[in-house]
Amino acid sequence: MRELGFAAAIEEALCQAMDEDERIVMFGEDVAGLRMNLYARFGERRVRPAPISDSAFLGAAVGAAMAGLRPVVEIMLIDFLPVAADALVNQAAKIETFSGGRWQVPMVVRAACGGGYGDGGQHEQALWAWLAHIPGLRVVVPSTPADAGGLLLGALEDGGPVIYLEHKLLADYWRDYLGSGGRPTVSYDVPETGQSGPVPDTWAPIPLGRSVTRREGTDLTMVSVGVGVHRAIEAADRLAAEQGIQSGVIDLRSVQPLDREAVCDAVARSGRLLVVDEDYRDFGLSGELAAAVLESGLQARFARVCVESTIPYDQRRERHVLPNVDRILSAAVSLLKVRSA
Repeated sequence: MRELGFAAAIEEALCQAMDEDERIVMFGEDVAGLRMNLYARFGERRVRPAPISDSAFLGAAVGAAMAGLRPVVEIMLIDFLPVAADALVNQAAKIETFSGGRWQVPMVVRAACGGGYGDGGQHEQALWAWLAHIPGLRVVVPSTPADAGGLLLGALEDGGPVIYLEHKLLADYWRDYLGSGGRPTVSYDVPETGQSGPVPDTWAPIPLGRSVTRREGTDLTMVSVGVGVHRAIEAADRLAAEQGIQSGVIDLRSVQPLDREAVCDAVARSGRLLVVDEDYRDFGLSGELAAAVLESGLQARFARVCVESTIPYDQRRERHVLPNVDRILSAAVSLLKVRSA
């Protein structure tokens, strides 16, 4: 198989989809520059630059989707989505239910998420649990180039509004931007395994709600999405090398729909669940997974590594707030009741 970077995989899959379906259009700020290849290929009729008014163009996309198009709407950062939340939370998410299934909103909202580079709590949030909390919304968070392209096609084929989140540390154009603009002190720990990887010659949709096991192990089950998957794998490899502990790693790939069955099956074998979540701890994904395990009748030990407060600008403090390999190892060691090497 050939290899592509994370961002290139998304663009190539989107290009294939736009070639095959003329109903797919793009709205967003700076898309003529950010998606230059798509703009040159499909023109302004289908790749439409929008003003800095997220609520206006997201609202327009809801109407366009109801009228028969399949919009891909680009909100630059997930932190900006609350500005336009009415169109998504009060309209797009509810139209199918309110209309008794007569209307659908086949729209994909694409946004960058995640931190680890010192930009603070207004630019580095994940917010996938908040969005997944709303009935009618699907939330996708890929961790590899192959999944990035396949899940985008799966989102485009879905009949309802899908929020498609790409972590900034996985996309090369975001990493280049984050280190520019006179910020020589900015540094970030990028998991190499997520930056590029094998991809298919022709893209096929990946159905939403199906997790994948990235690492086998029966002593402990780690569960995550996005960059957290790579952090968990690194921690699991260190636990194996230093202490002979075999930890499984499940990549959920989507937060809604959530593959509860796969998580419960793995926890039934290991008896321990560690959730690595770059979103907020309270009322979030980690608690939902703990509830799923308990509701299935399993008795298991549980721990989580999440964001527990507002993300600070100072990178030294940020490292204590966001999930990282050291925090994951500490939680795993505590959960397993063994000494760290």
